[in-house]
Amino acid sequence: MTLTLADAWLHDLSPFAVRFTETLGLRWYGLAYAMGFLLGYLQLRWLAKRNLIAIPTHRCGDAILTVVVGVVVGGRLGYVLLYEPSLLWSFSSGPPWWGVLAINRGGMASHGGMVGVLLAAWRISRGWKQPDGSIEGRAPLLHIADAFAFIAPAGLFFGRVANFINGELLGRIAAKPGEPAPWWSVRFPQEVLTDHDSFRSAVQEQALDQLVFREARLPGEAWETVYRRIVEQIQSGSPEGNRLAAELAPLLSARHPSQLMQAGAEGIVLAAVLWAVWAKPRKPGVIGAWFLISYGLMRVLTELVRLPDAQLAMQRVLGLSRGQWFSVLMAVIGVLLLARLRRSNAEPRGGWMAPNPTPNPTPKPTKPSAPTAD
Repeated sequence: MTLTLADAWLHDLSPFAVRFTETLGLRWYGLAYAMGFLLGYLQLRWLAKRNLIAIPTHRCGDAILTVVVGVVVGGRLGYVLLYEPSLLWSFSSGPPWWGVLAINRGGMASHGGMVGVLLAAWRISRGWKQPDGSIEGRAPLLHIADAFAFIAPAGLFFGRVANFINGELLGRIAAKPGEPAPWWSVRFPQEVLTDHDSFRSAVQEQALDQLVFREARLPGEAWETVYRRIVEQIQSGSPEGNRLAAELAPLLSARHPSQLMQAGAEGIVLAAVLWAVWAKPRKPGVIGAWFLISYGLMRVLTELVRLPDAQLAMQRVLGLSRGQWFSVLMAVIGVLLLARLRRSNAEPRGGWMAPNPTPNPTPKPTKPSAPTAD
């Protein structure tokens, strides 16, 4: 069967779930994080109620809030430090004033978020101080890290779906502009606003310029401003937007939907691996090790169809992107941790198929013995 341009879908999803003004609204990206944390909280409570983890059930909310801070701070700082350190000294006269806080510039880095989760797990492993001075919920760091590794795939899944809705982290080109494209490929209008090559011919570039200049509303209006307005009209689904979509589609490359591929790998497949491994009790750290190994390997594979970050001066080293090298390091750390745990004498814990255990049985208080006469 001969494929036609209609076989590639033109991405027309709006980043706003609900829009109040031109710049203010409820974004799918924020909802994705909220859904990930909500599902993580529900899973954590389920584990706690079955006594599979040392976190008390009534402390699961506190634990998730700690993780929220770790993910947001770690994810943002991770992106800045690993991918765009210039944001550290980027300041403006308007909100949010500091480039680090401008999450619309680059967003979050999953590797940084994982470091934030590990720091949050360390804090939670120290437990909560009670009014009487005792410590509630203290547990080994590796055990707490296992719990958060186990519930992480839900957040990773929704985050990648949000990346797809936003039209960011684009995949490799499956067909150049104007060429027949596979049915599963996607044409992202957002590609025009990136620094990646789109393989448009001179004639196609001229057609794109003509489209933008025709849609300008004011003399001398910035090219990018007009193009962003065209994209918003396409996302609105109006008759005018449909007309613009028909004109723009032949000028866009068809790409691999790498965001959805990563959602499936990092969300569904990773969750299945961790559920299978933790079906029976394991030594603390085993689940975290398998998370590092599985996530690392799948990230290396899925990034074969994803473009590296365009702002990097050196996008690939020895054929791998920076994200792939970080993932290789994660997998290596996971293998080393698993090898070390084999020699550990730690008692296995958890196991969702096992009978409800009591990880930290509290000894029953004993009555003081009656005093004896000398």
